[in-house]
Formats: sequence, C-alpha cells, structure tokens
Amino acid sequence: MEAYEIIWTSRAASDLKKVYHFYKQLIGEQKAFDLIMLLFKQVDRLSDKRFIKMGASDDEFEHLKRDYRKLIEGDIKVTYRLSISKTIVFIIRLFDTRQHPSKNK
Repeated sequence: MEAYEIIWTSRAASDLKKVYHFYKQLIGEQKAFDLIMLLFKQVDRLSDKRFIKMGASDDEFEHLKRDYRKLIEGDIKVTYRLSISKTIVFIIRLFDTRQHPSKNK
C-alpha cells in the first residue's frame, strides 16, 4: 500500500491554533482538544491511497492551477492538495464554516 506524507503548511498550522482557541472559549478545553484530535484523525486518513480523494473539490480555490479538495468535519473545512509528485498531501487551510468567507483570506 502506497503511503502519502502529510505536510501542514504554516498557514494551516496557524489556522489550527485559531480553531483550537476559538473552540476552547466556546466549548471548553477538553472538548476543543477532542475536536482537534478528530481533525488530525480525518487528515491522517489521507495518507492512505484509498482515501486520497475522499474530499470534494474546493470551489473557493478553483482559480488556482492545482486540484484543491476539502474535508468537512462538523463546522470545520480542511482544504488540501496533492503535490505534483503525488506522494505528499499538503494541508493548506482550516476554516470554521460559520464565519464569513472573507475571513478565510
């Protein structure tokens, strides 16, 4: 089975911190931590070739040349793309879908 390496961009890592802090205030530290662990579990599934395209195309990134895909977990959208070599998955952004899309810039 071919495995893909998962790489979080610095922007996605920053988004993850923001999501954690937002949810920590909203639902408490333990539940926020549990949510982050669930996000990691979902993203880790992308390392398995069988699940590499489990997300739908992300229309917000269609103006770019590569195929950006998205996973939705609760109210959080995770945007990712495959590298040209097809052995790396880049996690590009995380976004709470209840926010206005302009905040995702």
